[in-house]
Amino acid sequence: MEEVRQLSESERNWAMLCHLSAFASFFFPFGGIIGPLICWLSRKDESAWVDENGKAAMNFNLSILLYSVLCIPLCFILIGFVIIGFLVTLKIVCIIIASVKGSKGEKFKYPLAIPFIQ
Repeated sequence: MEEVRQLSESERNWAMLCHLSAFASFFFPFGGIIGPLICWLSRKDESAWVDENGKAAMNFNLSILLYSVLCIPLCFILIGFVIIGFLVTLKIVCIIIASVKGSKGEKFKYPLAIPFIQ
């Protein structure tokens, strides 16, 4: 059984913002990395919950970026477009789920995330 943590509203909001800021990737180059990075770095020392969620968001967005770059050569044989479409859909769905769970104080483990940041 998972331990229930007592979190402040501020901690839950910052954890949610760490995840939601990844939507910046749809508006700015590398926004999916820069947004979560700013949120995480600004509050990681004040809250273990924000630190945990910020690392998860960073790892997931770095992983999606890596997978997308690796798919570029596959676009020449058309399968890359399908994989990139899957990655974009996965990113949108996971960000929404992670932000809702983060705001409720629940853990969320991103699928396909490589643990770059421990």
